[in-house]
Amino acid sequence: MTRTPPPSRADFRTFRSLQTRWADNDIYGHMNNVVHYQLFDTAINHWLIEAGLLDPLGGAIVGLVVETGCRYHAEAMFPDRITAGIRVDRLGGSSVTYGIGLFRNDEETAFADGRFVHVYVDRATRRPGQLPETWRATLGEIA
Repeated sequence: MTRTPPPSRADFRTFRSLQTRWADNDIYGHMNNVVHYQLFDTAINHWLIEAGLLDPLGGAIVGLVVETGCRYHAEAMFPDRITAGIRVDRLGGSSVTYGIGLFRNDEETAFADGRFVHVYVDRATRRPGQLPETWRATLGEIA
């Protein structure tokens, strides 16, 4: 079985800077695997808020995570600086599959990469609905 190589920074159109914390290291001296998912979630939601799409406290639409995955290529640890590359890999009617690459310090190759699938639902009913055209256009900018 041939494993797909890790992505490079050139595979992404937008980035978010993140900082590791002392508590991110585990007993083995590297960043615990659960932290990768926290970084994915933080990077995506930060971008959505900054892009004017997500209002976490009062918006009519919220994203529910329905699937995640991560491939690990190298270790990271505190006090590494992390840059998350974000892109849209698939834009459905009510769902978005995000691709994320995590880059350590100034390295060009991701130490981890993954996917995060959101289904966007009405805040009150929790039922999926079509993504508004404004969302589709903005998400398309990072596809």
